[in-house]
Amino acid sequence: MTDPTAIEIAESVRSGQRSAREVLEHHLARIEAGNEALNAFVHLDADLAGDAAARVDAQVAAGEDPGPFAGVPFGVKDLEDCAGMPTSHGSLPFMGRGPVAADSVHVARIRAAGGVPVGKTAAPEFGTLNFTKTKAWGVTRSPWGDDRTPGGSSGGSAAAVAAGLVPVATASDGGGSHPRGVHRPGGHEAQSGPHCPPGGPGQSDLGLRPADHHGGRLGPTPGPGVGPR
Repeated sequence: MTDPTAIEIAESVRSGQRSAREVLEHHLARIEAGNEALNAFVHLDADLAGDAAARVDAQVAAGEDPGPFAGVPFGVKDLEDCAGMPTSHGSLPFMGRGPVAADSVHVARIRAAGGVPVGKTAAPEFGTLNFTKTKAWGVTRSPWGDDRTPGGSSGGSAAAVAAGLVPVATASDGGGSHPRGVHRPGGHEAQSGPHCPPGGPGQSDLGLRPADHHGGRLGPTPGPGVGPR
């Protein structure tokens, strides 16, 4: 039996078949059970996610449409900002800093569509490597085996989605790693999917430092059933 896709989750929440809270609790349990072995998430905020899920459920109860991502839990790559969570950029000097005040454009759009951010996913320091290992957070492993890597720089997002910890996570693509599928030799990255570039390198409204963006593109790393077929 396969996990429901992000689209199926959103449809079930919008129709009232499931609550966003129920969906969130399911995925938080998945993260608790699977993240220690993978090191896909480097920060979790169940309270912030719970507040977002409650807003979605309130909209559904009021007869409003929360959006196409209604109640879908998602991870945020730790190179971009999610309001209420810290952004470490995978770098020791940034560890321990407080939460940021505003979302990146990327995250804001997913939130506006009803998505529920649950935490930050691991990335190499400032996104400069094609595998995910940092002095700040350690090594991120592939769910397909300890002898494989989920790649980079979106390795945490890739591992989280491939393992079913969350149905979708944000990612950025500087060298073509993000759209390559699960069967890439060496286990690089997790899923294929669309890119949604919000702007060019170094733009201040992305919630990224210029070094993080490195001329790449931003977009979701979705599970099966999201994006081109």
